[in-house]
Order: sequence, then C-alpha cells, then structure tokens
Amino acid sequence: MAQRREQPESDRRVVVVSKRGRFQVCERLFERGPQLPLGKDHRIRAGRMALVEIARGKAKPLRDLGSPKLARDVVDALVLDRGLRPTFPKRLEGGAREAAAAAKRDSAKRRDLRDLATLTVDPASARDFDDAVSASEDGDGIRLWIHIADVSAHVRPREALDAEAYRRANSTYVPGAVVPMLPEVLSGDACSLVPGADRLAVTAEVTLSAQGAPRSARFYRSVIRSDVRLDYDQLDRIFAGREQAPEPVAAPLALARRASSLLADRREGSALEVSSSEPDFSFEDGQVTGAHAVPQTEAHSLIEQLMVLTNEQVAELLERKGVPTLYRVHEQPDPDRVAQLIEQLGALDIPTPPLPGRLSPTEAAQLVAEASRLCAREAERRGHGSDAYTSLVLRSLKPAQYSDRNLGHAGLGSSAYAHFTSPIRRYPDLIAHRALLSAVGEGEEAPRAEKLPEAAVQTSERERDSMKVERDADDVCAAFLLERELFERGPGERFEGEVSGVIGAGAFIRFGGELADVYEGFLPARTLGGKERFELDATQTMLVGARGGRRLRFGDPVTVGVVGVEAPRGRVDLVPTGELAS
Repeated sequence: MAQRREQPESDRRVVVVSKRGRFQVCERLFERGPQLPLGKDHRIRAGRMALVEIARGKAKPLRDLGSPKLARDVVDALVLDRGLRPTFPKRLEGGAREAAAAAKRDSAKRRDLRDLATLTVDPASARDFDDAVSASEDGDGIRLWIHIADVSAHVRPREALDAEAYRRANSTYVPGAVVPMLPEVLSGDACSLVPGADRLAVTAEVTLSAQGAPRSARFYRSVIRSDVRLDYDQLDRIFAGREQAPEPVAAPLALARRASSLLADRREGSALEVSSSEPDFSFEDGQVTGAHAVPQTEAHSLIEQLMVLTNEQVAELLERKGVPTLYRVHEQPDPDRVAQLIEQLGALDIPTPPLPGRLSPTEAAQLVAEASRLCAREAERRGHGSDAYTSLVLRSLKPAQYSDRNLGHAGLGSSAYAHFTSPIRRYPDLIAHRALLSAVGEGEEAPRAEKLPEAAVQTSERERDSMKVERDADDVCAAFLLERELFERGPGERFEGEVSGVIGAGAFIRFGGELADVYEGFLPARTLGGKERFELDATQTMLVGARGGRRLRFGDPVTVGVVGVEAPRGRVDLVPTGELAS
C-alpha cells in the first residue's frame, strides 16, 4: 500500500484557444478566469480545446482536445481537467498482462464451482462484472453463493500496479466512458466474471433460514464459470412475466429473488427508505442524443440485498477476529440536525414522527429512518417531490466514508459493514479481500493496521472527487442535450419541473422535456415576482415573497422557460412562466 497520497497535477488545465489580434490566448473552459497568453510552436487552432501546463502566468500547450461544441470531447476534457488519468503507463499495462497470466496458474488450488449454475446482473452498458450469484434450496432455507472477482490474486501488495490502484482509489464513471482503477486487461477481462469463461473468485457461501436470517457463512477462494449475463431491464421483464428466465439459471434466480425479498423484509424499519435514479445518456457521433433517468427497480434491489448481506457478513467476521480492515461507516446522525429535519418537513406539510424532548444518536437514526418512509409515502400521494424530500433527509445525515474503526452504518441499520463486493472498481474492497483471505487461511497477508487510517482518508477523498466529476459530467451532457432540444422545438418552450433545492439566490429546478427527463437549471430569486423580494425562510426549505407571501418550496411543481445554456460548464438559466403558490 502506498504511503503518500499523490495530488492531481494542479498546473494542468483545459482551456479554449482564441485569437486576440496577432496573438493567441486561452481561457479556462470549466471555470471563469483571466485570459492567458499561449506559448508558441503549437498547432492548436482558435476555437479548439487544449490541455495546457500553466506556469508563471503563461500557458504551454500540451495537446489538442477537440471541439468545445462536441459533448464527447468536452466530457473527456473535463476528466483531464480534474487530474484523472484515463490510461495507464505502458509498464503498468505490461505488469497487468503478466499478473493475469500468473493468476491463471492458481486455479488448480481452488474450490471448483464451475458446475454451479451461476448468473451475473449488471447495467446493460457495464463492462466490468465484479459479482455473480448461485443459489439452491437448503432444507427449509436457501443457500447462496455470492462470487466476487478475486482481484487480490492479480494485484499484489507493494507492487507498482497496487500503488497505482491505491492512488486512483476507485473507478470514475462519466457518460459513455470510465476512468478505471485497473487496466483494461484486468478490469474488463481477467478479473471480470464474463459468461462462459473460467474466472478466479472469492466466494461467500451463506445459508439463510426460512425467515431470511443468516445461519452460517463460509468464505474461500474458488474458480467459477458464469452461465448467463442478465441486465437490469431484462431481469425486470422476467419478474414481470414478460420474458422467460434462461436455463440453467431459472431455478437459482427464483431462489435468489426469494432470498432478496426475505432480506428486505428483515431490514424494513431499520434502514433508510430513499428514492434515487441515475441518468443514462445515449450518444451518436460524439453528441448526446437522448437521456432518461434509470429508476431503482426490483432487479436492482435483488442484487443490492445480496451484496449488503455479503458486506455485512465479511465485516462481522473481521471484527470478530480482530483483523485490520477498512469499514464503510455511516455514523449516527447528530440529534440537533435531526430535530432540524423534522422542523423542515413540518414546514413542507409532510407528516413527521413525534420528536421526543431528548434524543440520543441511536434514537435520532431511528427517527430519520421513519421520516424517510413518511417522505416516500407523501411524495407518492402528491405525485411530486420525491427527489427533493430525499435530499432533505440525506442532508440531515453525516456522510458515509471509510474508517479503520467500525462505527456502524446508520443508513443501512448495520452494526458492521465493509465494502467487499466491487474490488475491480474500489480499492477499499481490495483491502477487505486481503483481510478476509488472511482471516480464513487463504494465503493473503493481513493489511497493516498502522497504514489503514491514511488509506481511509485517501479512499474517502478520492471517492468524493469522483462523485463530483461524475455529477459535473452529467450536467454537461444534460446541458448539451437541452441545447439540442431547444433548437428542435424552437423558442418560447415551457417545461414542467419541480424544485430540487433552494438557496438565498434562487432555486434549483429539475425538469424534463422530449429528449430527456434529467435536466436541471437555476431559477434566480430576482425573477420570481417582479419588484417583490424573495428570501430564504428560516427553515431553508422555501423562498418566500416579502409582501404577498407567495412561496416556492422544496418539491413544488413549477413551470419554467430556458433563457441561457452554457453547455461546456453544464449551466442552465431559467425564468418562471407560471404563478407561484401563496
């Protein structure tokens, strides 16, 4: 494990080149700033994006990055601007090929599970398959085999490939592309549990009672062969009866579905109930052509429940045996912040649980979980506000992060939790694999306890960096798509949306159109009521007119028009086109 966290190359930035008289200058694309003179001896034309190295107030061109009018080029440029590296040095690519070849010779020492009917379920666009599932009846219960790619067999501690994986800490997913934690020969091939190929895995064999309670758990290295790859849409069609489950996985799939339902029932009441959706963009010739929000369905829940079960079982074993590892922790919420949440929900006329006079952190977590369920029911009744109310609930919580100490996971209602099921794309999972395999005598060296606090900071920070890049890339693609829609539909178009957030300066509005249902823009407070001044109220859930009492609240439906789009910056400016509630 590397000892020092490398910083992004902060002196490298993406700019747009332009001419000023006889000279060429450049201006940063993703942030506003002064123009800088451009060094000579380059072939980058005006109007193009470039990666430059900035030093002593001048910009040295490094390479042409394409057109700022092409969404694919802009997203690729954003990745570079944030210091991410989409590719690997040749020496690491070579090391990955050698590691893949060496790991193949290890299969004879493993438990052979290739005769088990096994399936994977992932998004249709996925290229790296971390996990696979098998299932059979076990008396009155269910026996599950959750197979996770054995990345630890390919990436060895203290080697160059491991140091680079630690530096990256996770894969970053932007529309249409991925900045991987591991080279493609591993992430997309040798470690990926693709159908019909022998793959090295770490298997969690867990038996559940008829009520879904874990009765036993064993962990060991294995060799598996996935029979079928399903995507979420296909699995939902199977569950809806519109498609037949493929053989030989029909029976294991039905058992896995029953196990997932039992696990969800046992977790109900202790975990948060929050809605979420991810945008899925389509491209053609480098431009965005469409997008839709992908909701969380039963197919997603099936895999989530099985992975949560596995992560909990791993964390509980490692804590019980005192083996150093990284835990995924979500600390109990601050009681004062939860009391504020209840006040905010009350201001929005959302039913709330009773607030006791004194609130312990444990009671605060239980209260947030109950509030999340009430918010979900109210959003369903109103037909709007789901995303906004969910964001309020999540803001009342401390952020989830990595820690070398087990602090529990309040969001899931878990007493011990570790990320274990995605080692292709997350370094903390690789740490947990090494810890687990050392604990069960499968030939790995346990992580060194004194290194883990720094690893927790590194991986938590990198995760936040990646999430920011992913959100910004989504905004860029949505803005490009909105420009296309405005061109096709003509001026004066109105869009139906709802308030997703409010600040003193205005409101954020999520809205949809014909090409996408994932647009978001900013509605300035000064545009809301002519000469009337709108201000943020004391609960920070609405903008209220100073004279007439009109208001714009979290989750409220609103009709807006678009007055400006800066696609490369993902910025959309809105104006209201309807009346506000009073």
